[in-house]
Amino acid sequence: MTRERFRDGTKWESTVGYVRAIRAGDSIYVSGTTAVDDAGEVVGPGSSYEQARFALTKAVRALGSLGGQVEDVVRTRWFVTRIEDWEDVGRAHREVFGKSPPAATMVGVTRLIDPRLLVELEIDAVVDSSTGDAP
Repeated sequence: MTRERFRDGTKWESTVGYVRAIRAGDSIYVSGTTAVDDAGEVVGPGSSYEQARFALTKAVRALGSLGGQVEDVVRTRWFVTRIEDWEDVGRAHREVFGKSPPAATMVGVTRLIDPRLLVELEIDAVVDSSTGDAP
């Protein structure tokens, strides 16, 4: 089975030794994604909704770089530091996946790698290579 990797160049990739996303056959896995922009700055400090939207955009971009699209997502996993903000995170999720909802999990955690980060997202997708969408 061939594997294709997508790197977005964040400092964490080289420090920790991972890639933003990897495609193995028809499956695409997007690593934990937070609201950190290309300059390394936290986006939407204090807002779970804004951070969720940014993380979703970043994760979907990684998915697309490996031939996937929103409709291919079969599971999302959210890690949130303020579980009471579940509706804000859910609203961002619904805005992206409303027409093709995946299985989803949201877990309250004590904190993420940077205390300003409120949400982290993982995505798993299955791409139907018979449609010609595979890279």
